Amino acid sequence: MSTYLELTDPRTGLVRTRLRPGGPAEVAAAVGAARSALPGWAGLTAKERSHRLLALVALIEQQLEVYVQREVAGTGKSTVDARAEVLNSADVLRFYAGAVRADLTPAAGHRLPGRESWVRWEPLGVVAAIVPWNYPLLMAAWRLGPALAAGNTVVLKPAETTPDTAQLLAGHAADTLGPGVLVALPGDRDTGRLLVGAEVDAVAFTGSQAGGLDVAARAGLRRVSLELGGNCAAVVLPDAPEDTYDALVGACTYNAGQSCAAPARVITLRSHVDETVERLAAAMAARRAGPDFGPLNNADQVARFDAIVAGSRAGVRRSGDVAVGDGEAGGFWRAGLILADLPPDDPAVTREMFGPALTVQAADDLDGVVALANSVPQALAASVWGTAVGTSLRVAGQLDCGEVWVNCHLEQTAELPHGGRRGSGHGTDLSVLALTEYQRPKTVTVRLD
Repeated sequence: MSTYLELTDPRTGLVRTRLRPGGPAEVAAAVGAARSALPGWAGLTAKERSHRLLALVALIEQQLEVYVQREVAGTGKSTVDARAEVLNSADVLRFYAGAVRADLTPAAGHRLPGRESWVRWEPLGVVAAIVPWNYPLLMAAWRLGPALAAGNTVVLKPAETTPDTAQLLAGHAADTLGPGVLVALPGDRDTGRLLVGAEVDAVAFTGSQAGGLDVAARAGLRRVSLELGGNCAAVVLPDAPEDTYDALVGACTYNAGQSCAAPARVITLRSHVDETVERLAAAMAARRAGPDFGPLNNADQVARFDAIVAGSRAGVRRSGDVAVGDGEAGGFWRAGLILADLPPDDPAVTREMFGPALTVQAADDLDGVVALANSVPQALAASVWGTAVGTSLRVAGQLDCGEVWVNCHLEQTAELPHGGRRGSGHGTDLSVLALTEYQRPKTVTVRLD
């Protein structure tokens, strides 16, 4: 493990600070603190935990601009996008502060002769939450909200490049939730591996498929929740609404395409492919990296994105532009791309690029379109674009993924569940359903005589 990590400003490519990653001693201390805090936190009523979570939300909103500055520093996002992320994160935590007070368990009652039975939902214990760099605070909130509300304590391992808001949040959580209820553990991949191997009771991981497989192997029989990326299809039918192409390019370039549920693969009928390519290319040409969307997050992601693009056999390549400010020429900027006329096994199709790029594929009929959409290992989300309601809904039902939008994309709220299938992992983020990711049921049956 290296002595220090150098954290880089994505907008300039320059080192912004240095950080000592957590090693065995730091991991043991973090898990120990969370373990010590567990009885007190789990022993609170749902109402008491709810009130404390709401106090944390209030503190986040009071310190909004501090959180925004830290998000910008680590991610290179615009202040507008960073502010939206912080407010969205606060909303997720507020949602779970309320949701945990709604009893969704099976009703108690007379289930056996002479007996009364009920179900208790109990926390799992100490949860290791390992989150990525694309939405540092929001992805943490997705995991922390239900885990904390359910009575678990959490050790939060932020991504190597974006520890800023996790450390701030842990400090505010100590003031409002209590010491040790939420502990931040900055560090690199070795830190994450040490955390998974420590005495934690469950692991919630959001990241790459390779990382998820490693977590699953190390976690053994402990509860694991995995969200492992997207590579999402967007099915564009010939009767798609007029704003389809601008909307897809906007969703693809939002956060520089670094969203697991972002559209990545546009699929249409062969009779419609030329128009689709041209309209997407025109929309992409109107968006510039810099004024319209931010940089990639880090040098490793730049190298990965560039390698996939260079290895693509696309016969059609259409690009947007880059227009950066003074001192930003060395940042991790990449123009938006449209790649078309490529084989089904092209790396730009089969691998999640996680950048501002769309591939375009075509099939002869709707069955072929659906087959292409379902042909990659990832199965997180997708969208369908068309004005014939019956056809659009039929295609939506045939797409094998956890979330489908019709005539929109990348629109989410705390009330609606989000989760993947197959290569995109398993488990549920968001909605009341996510509470059960961090709880276990215990049936209690009492003899009445």
